[in-house]
Amino acid sequence: MSEKKKYVYAFEEGDGTNKKLLGGKGANLCQMSQIGLPVPPGFVITTEACLTYLAQKKKELTPGLMGQIREAMADLEKKTGKGFGDPGNPLLVSVRSGAAISMPGMMDTILNLGLNDKTVKGLIKKTGNERFVYDAYRRLIQLFGSVGLGIRGEKFDILFDEIKKKYKAEDDISLGVDGLVETCDRFLELVKKESGRPFPQDPYVQLQIAVEAVFRSWMGKRARDYRKEFNITKDMANGTAVNICTMVFGNMGDDSATGVAFTRNPATGENRLYGEYMINAQGEDVVAGIRTPKPIRELRREMPEIYKELENLRHTLEDYYREVQDFEFTIEKGKLYCLQTRNGKMNASAFIKTSIDMVNEGLISENEAILRIQPDMLAQMLHPRLDTKAKVEVLAQGLPASPGAASGKMVFDADKAETKAKLGEKVILVREETKPEDIHGFFAAQGILTSRGGKTSHAAVVARSMGKPCVSGCESIQINHLTREAIISGMNFREGDLITIDGTSGNVYAGTVPTIEPEFVEDLLVLLEWADDISEIGVKANADTPEAAEKAKKYGALGIGLCRT
Repeated sequence: MSEKKKYVYAFEEGDGTNKKLLGGKGANLCQMSQIGLPVPPGFVITTEACLTYLAQKKKELTPGLMGQIREAMADLEKKTGKGFGDPGNPLLVSVRSGAAISMPGMMDTILNLGLNDKTVKGLIKKTGNERFVYDAYRRLIQLFGSVGLGIRGEKFDILFDEIKKKYKAEDDISLGVDGLVETCDRFLELVKKESGRPFPQDPYVQLQIAVEAVFRSWMGKRARDYRKEFNITKDMANGTAVNICTMVFGNMGDDSATGVAFTRNPATGENRLYGEYMINAQGEDVVAGIRTPKPIRELRREMPEIYKELENLRHTLEDYYREVQDFEFTIEKGKLYCLQTRNGKMNASAFIKTSIDMVNEGLISENEAILRIQPDMLAQMLHPRLDTKAKVEVLAQGLPASPGAASGKMVFDADKAETKAKLGEKVILVREETKPEDIHGFFAAQGILTSRGGKTSHAAVVARSMGKPCVSGCESIQINHLTREAIISGMNFREGDLITIDGTSGNVYAGTVPTIEPEFVEDLLVLLEWADDISEIGVKANADTPEAAEKAKKYGALGIGLCRT
């Protein structure tokens, strides 16, 4: 790497319009910082640094780049009054990826970096909250072990489940200090056993390994599969930036929380704050879907002042970006922070509705509304829906995470979904919660069903972006991966049995439920009228029957261009 080239930009100095250099997340963090939103201090390592790293035969961060990173960390220490590795007042950071085009969950993140055996003790003394500190440490060891050192995440999950069972904790939030201390000890043993070396105690070694892991994740299988599926070319996004951000904590007690929100409902387009949150949790808990969060409307009752701040934040974000925003937030001891924002991924009908509403609200022009709609979005609107006249009983109900209906054979892992789909079989991917490495199963499946997670979980966000039905948080499902069976509402199902999911209602049905052809929504006809006003090409239809001609007329065709007899 060139020793003189600038690879690191503080949030206050980065050019927020240059997403190719800073990545979408980094550019938005710079913009939000510069317009005065409550963003924790941080800096961005550019996509150019990533590409230079990946081009090297010997993959390592050069002294020049590490020097710039150390300078930026020293600046963070001044801004926060904390020290990176200082046992008395430790600075902790998150390390996140961010390409020019949003690729939710496809690359890697590590939280709480900077904790070690000494800073853990110092942070306990400083905060007086032993449970919070050990909870943060076990998260770091697990994320660092899986992302930075390549240890399979399931190994940590199995250990953690054993410990929760031992201490009779229903979930992670119910696990006390003793259980978390044991978790950290056993996680540290696992890291040493699997990697052949102890967990690094030097924070700068942690940071270097984490940055390299994020760079490498650009060429990981799930990121490459995602780019291929969505036709993301090098001209659109090439390499990932790395965002280093001061940690703020949603897991410091009942006055702390974390959440994901949309400035409008991504499933319906309704103009109201939409999202989910968890009290006493960290951000990855919501996105990963390891617990089912609360709908954000309940925050109005639990933290009314914070809810008002979120309402103000959503209006500020929409006015600035002139797009529906998907943003992450953390509440640390009653103070709100915004950790990222990006253009919200919505299904086609919601996207069309919000485009029309934004024209009526004066945020965008009619021309801009038309140009926002991609042709493949219209194909989503042609998906069939369940026949309301069908006499079927609801087997179970979850959260309506992504609209549409789909039937298929149940499969319990992404590899099986991919294999069966290649054989021409229609499948529904059924999981406790989905992980980014399941992405190839999403591409193969007709729909996704999870027993945990909410409407803003990884499964829901990715399914909506693909226009595929998803039901999340269906808690009446119990999956036995050893026997390849599931119990749904007391009924036994084997892998390969047929089920139907309705992502519009959240209902799950046994067997195949009849479907009917969709109707074009009224909003689309409004958009087509606007398009007619500026179009220079007339469109006629192929129609061989009176019914086809009637449909062509309804959807705005100027006439019949071809009729076969």
